[in-house]
Amino acid sequence: MSEETNEHEEELTNQNNLDNPTDAVETITKVTGMYKEWFLDYASYVILERAVPSLEDGLKPVQRRIMHSMKDLDDGRYNKVANIVGHTMQYHPHGDASIADAMVQIGQKELLIDMQGNWGNILTGDRAAASRYIEARLSKFALDVVFNPKTTDWKLSYDGRRKEPIDLPVKFPLLLAQGAEGIAVGLSTKILPHNFIELIDASIKYLKGRSFKIVPDFLTGGIADFTNYNDGKRGGKVRVRAKISQLDKKTLVITEVPFGTTTTSLIDSILKANDKGKIRVKKIEDNTAANVEILVHLPPNVSPDKSIDALYAFTNCETSISPLACTIENNKPVFVGVSEMLKHSTDLTVDLLKRELEIQLNELQEQWHFASLERIFIENRIYRDIEEVETWEGVIEAIDKGLQPHIKHLKRAITEEDIVRLTEIRIKKISKFDIDKAKQQIEALEEKIAVVKDHLANLIEFAIAYFKRLKDTYGKGKERKTEIRIFDDIVATKVVMRNTKLYVNREEGFVGTSLKKDEYVTDCADIDDVIIFRKDGKMMVTKVASKTFVGKDIIHIAVFKKKDKRTVYNFMYKDGAKGASYMKRFNVTSVTRDKEYDLTNGSKSSKVLYFSANPNGEAEVVTINLRAVGSVKKLKWDIDFADLAVKGRAVRGNTITKYSIKSVDFKSAGVSTLKPRKIWFDDTVQRLNVDERGELLGEFRAEDKILIATQSGKIKAVTPDLGLHFEDDMIVLEKWKPSKPISAIYFDGEKERYYVKRFEIEQTDKEEVFISDHPKSQLEIIATDYRPVAEIVFSKRSLERIKVDFEQFISVKGIKAQGNQITTNKIKQVSLLESLPFEEPEEPKIEDVEVNEEEEIKEEVLLEVPKVEPTINKSSVNELISKEEKAKRALLKSIKEKKNTDDDSQITLF
Repeated sequence: MSEETNEHEEELTNQNNLDNPTDAVETITKVTGMYKEWFLDYASYVILERAVPSLEDGLKPVQRRIMHSMKDLDDGRYNKVANIVGHTMQYHPHGDASIADAMVQIGQKELLIDMQGNWGNILTGDRAAASRYIEARLSKFALDVVFNPKTTDWKLSYDGRRKEPIDLPVKFPLLLAQGAEGIAVGLSTKILPHNFIELIDASIKYLKGRSFKIVPDFLTGGIADFTNYNDGKRGGKVRVRAKISQLDKKTLVITEVPFGTTTTSLIDSILKANDKGKIRVKKIEDNTAANVEILVHLPPNVSPDKSIDALYAFTNCETSISPLACTIENNKPVFVGVSEMLKHSTDLTVDLLKRELEIQLNELQEQWHFASLERIFIENRIYRDIEEVETWEGVIEAIDKGLQPHIKHLKRAITEEDIVRLTEIRIKKISKFDIDKAKQQIEALEEKIAVVKDHLANLIEFAIAYFKRLKDTYGKGKERKTEIRIFDDIVATKVVMRNTKLYVNREEGFVGTSLKKDEYVTDCADIDDVIIFRKDGKMMVTKVASKTFVGKDIIHIAVFKKKDKRTVYNFMYKDGAKGASYMKRFNVTSVTRDKEYDLTNGSKSSKVLYFSANPNGEAEVVTINLRAVGSVKKLKWDIDFADLAVKGRAVRGNTITKYSIKSVDFKSAGVSTLKPRKIWFDDTVQRLNVDERGELLGEFRAEDKILIATQSGKIKAVTPDLGLHFEDDMIVLEKWKPSKPISAIYFDGEKERYYVKRFEIEQTDKEEVFISDHPKSQLEIIATDYRPVAEIVFSKRSLERIKVDFEQFISVKGIKAQGNQITTNKIKQVSLLESLPFEEPEEPKIEDVEVNEEEEIKEEVLLEVPKVEPTINKSSVNELISKEEKAKRALLKSIKEKKNTDDDSQITLF
């Protein structure tokens, strides 16, 4: 566009502004008032009328209107959901889609609506069919506890044409049974569903004045830890896990999913974790139909136990739920715990029951009153007094006058309405009036009145009976589905699948996953840390990365395990260029990432003479070689690291020698010097631990195994890894003794005979089946005592019970042997008796070294021995030796060697 055209348009604009001066003035509209009024009105509407349920009946407005509409349409038959939705629109000022979705959510909770057709699947996440294809009617439970027009308070609908309930008279903690979730303007609520039976039991306990505790229960099942539930209030937390078991050595099966997830979302999360390298999965099969069944196939050489923990750590197999109990009370949002909700609901139920009883009593009394008047009217023939009366007023007066002599026993005064009702009695009824039948009717009413009065007088007992009736009538099939358990925290670095390779360039000082041309170290994961030791005595821990500079002359690199007290580092170094040489043993349990730690005495030019990393505290023997300098004649001797205590990494260490060391050579490997680990089994979390929780299984060294046997006939002796998972049918868990035979009685399904066998575990770390593999085969008993005895009771009463001494009955054979047949008769019961006495062989005791976990110890004991003359006597030796027994023996050995060599100048450690 040219400049002339722009100038022309500008002139026209100015001219228009002059012609219309009001258009040229900018106006500012303040929205403060609108914000305060309109926004707050909108926020209040969303909170009160859409998102948050009422504390009184536990329903949101749309849910309440759906239930009211279904009651309007109820005739005992199914109605099309589309028809119910249309009817609900008379009360609900929103579209049909929101009503249909809300109705499906109510139906999927399987409590208030009796459904027919495809209503979707909460397990798979599949949506319900269109509302025109599915049908619904009120459940018997809903008809029983939700509705009562006589105790309902009403209000006009949004258009004023109809009446709708303010709150439905629900006589049950419905809000806690169904749960609720909603997001409003600046406010949200998340109330978790609870178990039907447990809610009733809790209400009964509350009415009896006893304490109670309720925790959620989910229709999807799963396992949940409610330790931090916090009564459902803000700040609480619930951990939910899928139920995972081992189908075989290469397959895991998921049979229940956590609340809030579906099989689809669960499988997607597993595939994403596999793509990221967190877990390793070969393939996944989804066989879910009525029940969940997801098969997770594992690649070869992948631990099922580790894979289960990895699924919990990196996928939606474990989720956390943060409850937030917010409800509406008196048109205001309130935050209360689930215990308070239950108390409020129970109190409301008692109040509603009282109101119903009072209404029923009033109705019965009215029936008794009119039945008595009718009897008086007919029995005394008062109707004849009105035969000649011509006016209506005269009729009323005549009847009233005729009744007066007979109404002293009535409970209230006679009204004109009562007299009018008497005039409406038909002649046919008067002619067929039966006095005896009328008396019986009045007596029956009196009995009912007495019963109702008794209920009112004992209202709490009546309410308890009411809750018990609900439990007996509707509680079948509503048992707890979610298993309550306490979870152990899973450390992600311990269960992550290490499918990345770590490389090192020792000379240049680089480590990382991208140095593929350099030396391979180990497999790792991107969340791992690595520990590095250098020749100058420095140590550091850093995060795994593609390439990181950590310092030149690397002598050791490995994946770092935090709080690892079993890995012991044996370390020798020279202090500076001319200083003495020292040795120490230490472990590294915690550090600051990327910080250098000096393991020497801090002198310049210090260097490492010898280094070894021992995963189970092994202590090797090394040979010290000195340089031939001056008068030093003994240039070579051995040192055993087992004679040195494990201390903190910051100690200086014990002196080896003041002279220059030429080399330190490895001589022989040693055994673990660490104290055996005490391992416990916590039945609550079904896990092994070293924290003294549960039952003590024993003290375990590196070579010790744990024996596990199941009711299905599987047995194995494995290393006691704290990450082990145990099957639900586990019946034996103890420290394994290789020489101890295992005895069993089992039924062979193929031959239909009972057999006895004794065997020993032939292969460790391998699961084997010790009964026949027929589907009908089953284990009767298993015993791990040396000389067990069993008693057999037969199904036939004529047969005497027998005792089986396993040791005498059969010798120890292979695990695959069938065993010896006991009998062809049917066995009713097999039980273990007290075992025969046996003296168990004592295990050899090994002197163990306790780990010293102090990290900041700076002082050490110098065991350097001064020059010793060849003529030294025994008493002088005793004055020089350490109080420690091990140092004492080593020192005497050193002195003896000095005497034999006539060397008075050599200085050694011991």
